[in-house]
Amino acid sequence: MDAPKKIGIFGGTFNPPHAGHILAARTAAKRLNLDLLLLIPAGLPPHKSLPEDTPTPEQRLEMLKIAIDGLPELSVSDLELRREGKSYTVDTVRQLKKEYPGGEFWLLMGTDMFLTLEEWHEHKALLNMVHIVVFNRTEENKKTVTQVQVELLRQKYGVWVEFIELRPVKICSTDLRTAFENGSRNKCVSSAVYGYILRNGLYGVKKNLKHLPLEDLRAAAFSLLKAKRIPHVLGTEQAAVALARQYGAPEQDARVAALLHDCTKKRNMEEQLKLCAKYGIVLDHLEKENVKLLHARTGAALALDLFGVSEKVYSAIRWHTTGKADMTLLEKIIYLADFIEPTRNFPGVDRLRQLAIENLDAAMLMGLEKTIRKMEESNSPIHFRTLEAYNWLKGTNDEFKKGKQP
Repeated sequence: MDAPKKIGIFGGTFNPPHAGHILAARTAAKRLNLDLLLLIPAGLPPHKSLPEDTPTPEQRLEMLKIAIDGLPELSVSDLELRREGKSYTVDTVRQLKKEYPGGEFWLLMGTDMFLTLEEWHEHKALLNMVHIVVFNRTEENKKTVTQVQVELLRQKYGVWVEFIELRPVKICSTDLRTAFENGSRNKCVSSAVYGYILRNGLYGVKKNLKHLPLEDLRAAAFSLLKAKRIPHVLGTEQAAVALARQYGAPEQDARVAALLHDCTKKRNMEEQLKLCAKYGIVLDHLEKENVKLLHARTGAALALDLFGVSEKVYSAIRWHTTGKADMTLLEKIIYLADFIEPTRNFPGVDRLRQLAIENLDAAMLMGLEKTIRKMEESNSPIHFRTLEAYNWLKGTNDEFKKGKQP
């Protein structure tokens, strides 16, 4: 891949990152045709003090990563968090010039910061290294004082200023933090970011994670997922609820299990193994070699530990990947919901969806057959629990055909 040539720099405390930040960043990336736009949370901002309840630098970084997940035009840098002392922009740009030799840098800022540029640390050196981009949010920003600053910078430093118009967005980070502390949730912060705030008790949010309302549990689940997996999880919830209603299983249990079934899916092998060690999970030889098998086990353990799910829900998450012999109704529902949710697209999925409504065990058998066949075709080892599940259902299905009680 070619090195990025046109690089945007968007700094701030991002405390917390909200819709206004994301709108500005995405607009700039598109309007300026940037190869890369770096959002850089400040470690120690020189122009203001961080509030006492400010999350740790690592937490602000993680919230920002969650906020831009799924937006390939944006990237997060921890450059200023790694550097000791005050986060001067000129030092950041000097470091970026080393990391991206030959790059053309565009420094993004709001009008207030633009009007104080000459007060910035080593502002002459900074203005010699970057193009200045200013976000215009309202007509007020076009008044005389801004134009005076534009002309002053042009005459004194030869700087040409680029303006980007943004639709008005009334978001104040201070107001957001106050709302959180007062127990309110603001839609200007994404569900996934709010879920992270909730899980970590940031900004005075103090909720019992083991007794969360469904909406909060959904947000917490989103914060544990990659953005691209959220549609799958929501689809699994939808399918699980439909099956629960069809077969008389507790709907709430189906929702909770579906929302949390992939809660550790994004973890790599090293992270999965750390969770196994934490929760005392003993792995078989196949699980030790296949990271895809681990998330059901670690996810169930995390769901129990962090959210206090019931044993029924724990078990449904535990067995949703391999299956097992003599599965409970809820276990079958989550296994199949994961298999047939609306975003799934594979040969025979429509038939499997219809069969799931008509005969749950027959649908389970069909799903297991598809899994076994796929593993055989790829010369991959089949987990023994999957074979046990298949043989159990095959046996009960044969008994049923003979007119006996399965």
